[in-house]
Amino acid sequence: MTLGPRSHHSGGAGGRLVPFEALTREEIDAWHALRASNAALDSPYFHPEFAAAVHACGQPVSVVVLRDHTSGAITALLPGHREGARLRPVGWPGADFQGPVMALGTALSPMDFLVDGVRELAFDHLLPAAPGFEPWIIASQPSPYLDTTGGLDGYLERVSRTGKDNMGQARRRAAKAGRMYGPVRFEADVVDHDALARVIALKRAQYAATGSRDYFSDRNRIELVHRLLHTRDPLFAGILSTVHAGERLIAAHFGIRSAGVLHWWFPVYDPEYAQLSPGWILLRELVAATPDLGIRRIDLGRGDDEYKRRAKTGETQVSRAFVTRSGTRQRFRRAHHSMVIAAKASPLAPGLRVVVHRMRGARRSILTTSNQKKGQT
Repeated sequence: MTLGPRSHHSGGAGGRLVPFEALTREEIDAWHALRASNAALDSPYFHPEFAAAVHACGQPVSVVVLRDHTSGAITALLPGHREGARLRPVGWPGADFQGPVMALGTALSPMDFLVDGVRELAFDHLLPAAPGFEPWIIASQPSPYLDTTGGLDGYLERVSRTGKDNMGQARRRAAKAGRMYGPVRFEADVVDHDALARVIALKRAQYAATGSRDYFSDRNRIELVHRLLHTRDPLFAGILSTVHAGERLIAAHFGIRSAGVLHWWFPVYDPEYAQLSPGWILLRELVAATPDLGIRRIDLGRGDDEYKRRAKTGETQVSRAFVTRSGTRQRFRRAHHSMVIAAKASPLAPGLRVVVHRMRGARRSILTTSNQKKGQT
């Protein structure tokens, strides 16, 4: 995911916002071609089939299509979800990599994407591959990954000492699980509706236990992962991996892949077997299976979880960014983000969370009023 040098600006861009179902064959072909020309966009989140699946499951997708004023050639596409004057990235809030689809080195202004009534772009996992976004970045965080070239042996040569130690412990704990509960069985890529339903149930329980937003409270998203489970094209597919000890499902993961890249999306384990560290057992088995799967990298997604720090072989940066022509809105977003960080870090967190929720409500009110006034002019 490293970036190359930037090149010259195009001859200016003209854009329009297109409903996904209205995209032409030319536009879909350009999407594939631009993505293929830019190695930084190899994540499955940038594949048009991801946008197609999200759109088909009840979350309408629109795409900003930019063309060169001189040649008329398509220079960039930005798929997302329109919320009034705001455009959020396609798949939000479950998209761990975001940004425009464009050839490496294309230099466009983020303002070019503000077309057809779209006045704001809001990202929370913007890749650094997106040029020109620096002034609008609010904060950045690491997104770790595993280089699995060469399978488990190759991975162990690159990972940190603590990562090696955890992988060794996973091997021993798998043997212990076999003695306690029956033979340990790993399936790298299985179409199993019951297992996927169990993944969703365990993930929702985890959300409830940690106070996190429940991604699956929207039934369209449950439909989405089931749809992706049946998407089997090697260039874009859902992938469900499971670990059983005897008849017990002790850990599982549902993610998406595009060619040699797998995105670690919904990992779960059964808390009843937490003493066996089943998540590490799953991860070790999956790394060992990557040569047969044709996987060379596993993206773990943003976060500083301890297991990610230990397991990673590298990381990229993803950013929160807010693009707008309104300086007032930009300042408000930065202040809001600072307050959220303070609320999470402070021992006064419960009280600060109340303030943050009030700010969030005030922001919605301000933006709604502003949008209404602009719509009247």
